[in-house]
Amino acid sequence: MNSGVVSANGRPVTVALPCTIEQFLIARDLPPRTVVVEQNGEAVAPSEFPHRPVCDGDRLEIIRIVAGG
Repeated sequence: MNSGVVSANGRPVTVALPCTIEQFLIARDLPPRTVVVEQNGEAVAPSEFPHRPVCDGDRLEIIRIVAGG
């Protein structure tokens, strides 16, 4: 396993590679169904989280979904 660095919400984060978006989220105690993810400026569908690889140098924006009214 290698490690890489990604930008998550503007902050550098070291990540074990290979890794999917789903694995990245779970490792940070973020249940995948509670967030919206943008990878390198592209919105990622939740159905892609288990299959979409995170690569060294990626930029991730992770937004928590909050219910309310």
